[in-house]
Amino acid sequence: MATLVLTGAGNVELTRRILSDLFVVPELAGTLRVVLHDIDRERLDTAHALADRLNAEAGAGAAVEAHTDRRAALSGADFVVCQLAVGSFEATLRDFEIPARYGLRQTIADTIGIGGIFRGLRTIPVLVGIAEDMVQCCPEAWLLSYTDPLVMALWAAREATGLRNIAGLCHAVRDTHAFLADAVGRDVDEVSFRTAGLPHQAFVLEFAADGRSLYPDLADAVAADPRLARHVRTEMWRRFGYFPTESSEHAAEYVPWFMRRDDEIDRLGIPVGEYLGRVGQNLHRYEEIRRGLAAGRPMLIRWRDPEIASEVLQAMLTGVPRRINVTVPNTGLIPALPADCFVEVPATVGARDVRPEPVERYPVQLAALNRTYVNVAELTVRAVLDGDPEHIRHAAMLDPNTAATLPLTTIAELCDEMAEAHRGLLPAVLTERTAKGGA
Repeated sequence: MATLVLTGAGNVELTRRILSDLFVVPELAGTLRVVLHDIDRERLDTAHALADRLNAEAGAGAAVEAHTDRRAALSGADFVVCQLAVGSFEATLRDFEIPARYGLRQTIADTIGIGGIFRGLRTIPVLVGIAEDMVQCCPEAWLLSYTDPLVMALWAAREATGLRNIAGLCHAVRDTHAFLADAVGRDVDEVSFRTAGLPHQAFVLEFAADGRSLYPDLADAVAADPRLARHVRTEMWRRFGYFPTESSEHAAEYVPWFMRRDDEIDRLGIPVGEYLGRVGQNLHRYEEIRRGLAAGRPMLIRWRDPEIASEVLQAMLTGVPRRINVTVPNTGLIPALPADCFVEVPATVGARDVRPEPVERYPVQLAALNRTYVNVAELTVRAVLDGDPEHIRHAAMLDPNTAATLPLTTIAELCDEMAEAHRGLLPAVLTERTAKGGA
C-alpha cells in the first residue's frame, strides 16, 4: 500500500476534497494507507471520523490512522501533503489589525506584504521541521505543500534540509485558465495555455486556439463588458502584456500602485481585509462538517475538477501522466529569476515523478516585477535561517505595498510591534530588537 500523510489534516474541508477524489478512483481501491496528522486533537479526531466515513461511503478499502506525533505519522510515508496555518485565526487577525493602525492596507496577507512576511516567519520553522523529519523518516517521499507563503516556506525547507522531492500546489493557474476560456466563449479543453512565474504572481504566456492568440478576443470581451475592466489583474494585463494568474484581491497587494490610494480601491473594487472573512467561513465549514458527521449525513463529494493535490497524487500513483502547474526549485527553469528560489511552471507529473518545463524566454518586464516579490521572500528566508531580525525590517522596507505606504521609521516601528505581538510563534532570536537602524 502507498502511504499518504496529510499533515494539518484538521483543515477538514481540504482533507475532505482530497480523500473524496482519491477514494473513488477504481485503480486505487485497496491500495492506500492514509495517515492523518494535526497538533489539535479535536480537529484531528474530526478529520479521522471524516476519513473513516469517506472510506466507507466510497468502498475504498483504505487503511486510515491518525497521530498527533509528527514523526510517527511520517514514518514510511510515500507522499506528504502539507496544509498548515501556524497561529490560526488569532495570528491572522494580528497580521491585519496591527498594520491597519499604521494606515497599511492589505487584502489577503499570505504571500508578501507585512502580513506575508510575518506569516512566513512563523511558518518557515514549522515547514523546515517537517522537512527535517522527512529526511529522517521518509527521505524518498514527496512533500506536496499548499502552505503559504509558498515561495518562502519551500525555499527555506529545501535549503535547510536538502529534501529532494518537494513541490508547491496552488489553484490559481487552473482557475485562471478556466476564467479566460469562459471570457472568450471557449471550452477550456479547446485552448492551449502556457503559464509561468511565481506562485500568486504567474502570467499566462500562451493563450491560443486554432493557431492564433486569443488575447485579441479577450480585449474584445473586456471592451464589451465594463465589469471585466474594473479588476486589478485586467489593469496588470494592460500594462504588462500578459494576464496574471492571481485574483485581483491578491494581485493588488504585491505591487505599489493600488492599496494606498482610495480612488484606485474604489475604481477597481479592491476588498480590503477580505481574508478575515475567508477565515471566518473556514471556521463555519469546519462546524458544518462536525454537525454533518454527528447527524450521519453523507460526506463524499464529487466535483467536476479534482483537487490539485488529488490530480498530482493520482498521476503519481497510477503512472498516468498529467500536465499540471507546480511550484518547484528554479534549477534553470526561468533563467531570469534567482536560481535558489521556487518558481511556478508547467510540469508533467507521472509515476512518482515531476518533470518541469523550462521557460527560457520569459518576458523581461515580468521577471523585473517578479524580482520585487523575490526580494521580500529571500530576506524573510534569510531572517529565519540566519537568525537575523534585521532582515525582517529589510524585507518590509523593500516590500512594494509597505514601502509605497509608510516611511522607513514607521516601517521599523511596525516590524517591532508585529514581532512582539507574534513573540510566542517566532524563533526567539527574531523577537530581539537590534540597534542597527532601530526606531
